[in-house]
Amino acid sequence: MCALGGLAFVLWRYRRSGTGARDAVLLLILLVVAFVSPLCALSSALFSARALHHVILISLAAPLAALLLPQNNRLLDRIPASASFLGHTVILWAWHLPGPYAFALSSSAAYWIMEVPLLVTAVLLWRDILHPRRIGAGLGACAGTLLQMSLLGAILTFASAPMFEAHFLTTEAYGISALEDQQLAGLLMWVPASLIYVAAFLVRIRDLMAQAALGGALGGADATSGVR
Repeated sequence: MCALGGLAFVLWRYRRSGTGARDAVLLLILLVVAFVSPLCALSSALFSARALHHVILISLAAPLAALLLPQNNRLLDRIPASASFLGHTVILWAWHLPGPYAFALSSSAAYWIMEVPLLVTAVLLWRDILHPRRIGAGLGACAGTLLQMSLLGAILTFASAPMFEAHFLTTEAYGISALEDQQLAGLLMWVPASLIYVAAFLVRIRDLMAQAALGGALGGADATSGVR
């Protein structure tokens, strides 16, 4: 269903603008990996697979989807970066707390109640991070997300006991204990996923410096022309 929805979005976006075709195709591939490939089924048995599933969605698919959104949209522009950051943080942590996690796995409806807001808030967050006119707000949102994801990953990695009852009896078939599975999930969030936000932060710092240099050059040119 999600893959078909992603395909419909790709075709609609491509037909509207004819641009971003590569990003759209990559987005579709990631949606297929997340929701159609064996990874989706494996995530019901391994918490680490679930973590990888979420990394693909919020750290890879979401920025691609954000790039396909219009840069000028009155409705989206009214959403402050702080709101997208807080909304995404709440949903991400809820997904990885034992109680809400058990709820999400209790039924298909509960799963999508958790999954859809996770992806939507991630897309809005990445729109702020990547928006060319929101560099300052994007840097703050990126840094905040990096810190909270690292903290969540560290908690999962260093927990002394498994926290998710749904996986107490499902990991042994794959040769790892529930605690080892949880630690692997924490490491996936702590290191690979965080590196994506580090890269985005550095890119936005470069953009900010380029913007400042351009402003300084234009200011100098104006001053010179004024003297003349």
